[in-house]
Amino acid sequence: MLKTRINTLFNIKHPVIQAGMVWTSGWKLASAVSENGCFGLIGAGSMKPDLLRIHIQKLRKYFTENNIDKPFGVNVPLMRGDVKELIKVVIEEKIEIIFTSAGSPKVFAKELKAEGMKLVHVVASVKHALKSQDAGCDAVVAEGFEAGGHNGIDEITTLCLVPQVADACEIPVIAAGGIADGRQAAACFILGAEGVQIGTRFAVTHESSSSEIYKQKVVEAKDDATILTLKKLAPVRLLKNKFGLTADALEKSGASVDELRELLGRKREMMGIFEGNIDEGELEMGQSSGLVNDIKSVKEVIHDLLKEYDNAIKKFC
Repeated sequence: MLKTRINTLFNIKHPVIQAGMVWTSGWKLASAVSENGCFGLIGAGSMKPDLLRIHIQKLRKYFTENNIDKPFGVNVPLMRGDVKELIKVVIEEKIEIIFTSAGSPKVFAKELKAEGMKLVHVVASVKHALKSQDAGCDAVVAEGFEAGGHNGIDEITTLCLVPQVADACEIPVIAAGGIADGRQAAACFILGAEGVQIGTRFAVTHESSSSEIYKQKVVEAKDDATILTLKKLAPVRLLKNKFGLTADALEKSGASVDELRELLGRKREMMGIFEGNIDEGELEMGQSSGLVNDIKSVKEVIHDLLKEYDNAIKKFC
């Protein structure tokens, strides 16, 4: 696979990043991705500070016991109410690379950079990419609204967003949103990306902490299986299950923010992704779900990804 500034920045063999997904990206998934030459992220979005510390320490213990020297990072959504405590854990555990999302990286940039960390922020527009660069970020993830989970309000696709961000920024750009195989990775590099971030495909692996029921629903999903809804709160892409369709219908009927918030309640993501409640849970998954046809090991996913990339490049070289 192409060697870029991302390889050097993260000290990785392949410029492939596993997304820090809620209820999915625990230490087992992150360690497996990093062990196989890519970059694994522990997703702090569904963890309390103490649990985040446990996952970091378990990953390091596994690496030490198996004589593995590979980099990994942590993803911290800045909208979390306990974000200061999560950041404190990241600093105390001496994490070298942190990804942030859902907020302004400027709030913690000076503190994190002073600790010697490399900072990457997830953006959904050129404007926010430039703000992240100005804040001192070492790279940005340009995420199109094909992605599962929370998305940008402007609904810019990966195909359109990545080249515009790459043209506007001097720092490396990582493409994300609807990427599940090597053909798509090759396309993103051609568009100007120097790395790709993959979520749903890694969520449907044996090492992922998401429910086996959730994984099977992704495998069964077709090209039209997801919906982008709850835009009055924060746009989220999820499966068209009972909850998703109910939320979308309520929003389209003119429901207020308070009514939507009441329907959403608490722990919908845990209910769907971690517990496998296919009717009432929020089953976040990307439009790439239609490309995910089986549950594999992380090693197999990466092997296939690299082979698909090589085959795609050979067709045009």
